[in-house]
Amino acid sequence: MALWMRWLSGLPLLWVQRIGWTLGWLTWWLSPRYRLQFKQHSQQAGYNEPQVRAAIGAAGCQALEAFRVWFGGDMPVQWQGKEHIETAFAAGKGILFLTPHLGCFEITAPTQALTFGPGHGPMTILYRPARQAWLKALLLNARDKPYLKAVPTNMEGVRQMLKALRRGEAVGLLPDQVPPKGMGIWSSMWGHPAYTMTLGARLAMQTGACIILAWGERLPNAKGYCIHVEPMQEVLAGDVDAVVLQINHAMEQLIRQCPEQYLWGYARFKQPRHEA
Repeated sequence: MALWMRWLSGLPLLWVQRIGWTLGWLTWWLSPRYRLQFKQHSQQAGYNEPQVRAAIGAAGCQALEAFRVWFGGDMPVQWQGKEHIETAFAAGKGILFLTPHLGCFEITAPTQALTFGPGHGPMTILYRPARQAWLKALLLNARDKPYLKAVPTNMEGVRQMLKALRRGEAVGLLPDQVPPKGMGIWSSMWGHPAYTMTLGARLAMQTGACIILAWGERLPNAKGYCIHVEPMQEVLAGDVDAVVLQINHAMEQLIRQCPEQYLWGYARFKQPRHEA
């Protein structure tokens, strides 16, 4: 499996995306459960199937692009709103990057880290160790990029993120990822209850860090990616529940910028699992 991942990562981006697009459609046709979940989630957000049809193939692209990000060479990347990051760093309170499962989300953190790390220190991100020993070591090494620090999803990892923000550095989260039971609350997403992590809200409330919303748009014809960044417009206010809801609403608005590249098949509304 590891050799297959590395082989894929060495292919031209055009072929990675073509294979991924095919994989996305195969998954759609072969898995009734995935197909139903995809339809339910996109309909809850107010979209019909033709409006998000491109997201079927895009999901497969994202799956294989991750190998290219982890093991392959550089890919063309451009920025939109890059100045917001410089402004946020100048405030000196650190940056909390929030990125949904939109576009090529794997490319955002290493690109940000490589671009701003030399001047502002490493970026800290969370990772969940794989259960298989071979995959655990593989992914840990894959995420070991210049100026990118991966910490585990436990209290020690949270402490390291707090320390990074207090040093004025950047941290990154996927706030639409369902956390383990006890690490989130039920909050509204697309008007439906979704178990949502509280970590982003607590980090922002405890440190006063600037919140930057970011996502990596997949450009057509394998031209690379455009990383879109913008400050969170809504001023955080209220208790943890209120701030979590504000973050969910911000993710909704970000996804509406490009619903055809969102992972509608992701089990966003599932019951949280129990951590061992």
